This record gives sequence, C-alpha cells and structure tokens, in this order.
Amino acid sequence: MILFLEYPPCSTCQKARAWLDGHGVEYAARHIKEEKPTLEELSDWYAKSGMPLKRFFNTSGLVYKGLGLKDRLPAMTEEEQLRLLASDGMLVKRPVLVTEDTVLTGFREKEWADALMK
Repeated sequence: MILFLEYPPCSTCQKARAWLDGHGVEYAARHIKEEKPTLEELSDWYAKSGMPLKRFFNTSGLVYKGLGLKDRLPAMTEEEQLRLLASDGMLVKRPVLVTEDTVLTGFREKEWADALMK
C-alpha cells in the first residue's frame, strides 16, 4: 500500500491528491501534523529515498525559519536532524509519498509518474 502524507490545507498537497485520484492510485492518506512521522519511519524513508536529508525539510515553512535551521542544519548530525524532523510534522517537506520501493518529498508530477506508472 502506498502511504501519502499530507497537510490538507497545503495547495501542493491538494494538487498531489488530485493527481493520485485522477490516475486511480490507491493510497492511505495521513495528516502529517496530526500524525507526525516517527523517528523510525523517517530513518527508514531517508535510507530508502537515496536523497540528501535536507530534501526532507520544509525549508519554506514557518517552523523551519523560526528555528533558524538554514544556519543550524549543516552543523547537526544526521541523527539530530532526523530527531528534529520527528519532533514536528510541519518541519517535513510535503507531501511525502512512500511506496515499497521509494520515497518522494514534494510533488513533481514527472517524478511521481515515473515512480508509480511503471
């Protein structure tokens, strides 16, 4: 089953949900703020994604900016960054799409099509 983590008021999440629905993709939706990702989930997704850990951060979000993470992240270990991500779902780049094979952050239609329309 595909897991779709979203923040429903987010317009990008709304576009991603509409794209999934329009392409008949079955998924389980999860509200990223109400049911934030756990440290274990984030560690697994990061390893599976092959992406830099920075791509998991919502760098345009108020929480990210409020904590001054642009300057703080480079000095933090991966473990510290993962723990920080797990502390607040609003720090996580959204939407997040988790399949058996891959993890995608943000919504880029071509990337999602490549991952899901095999």
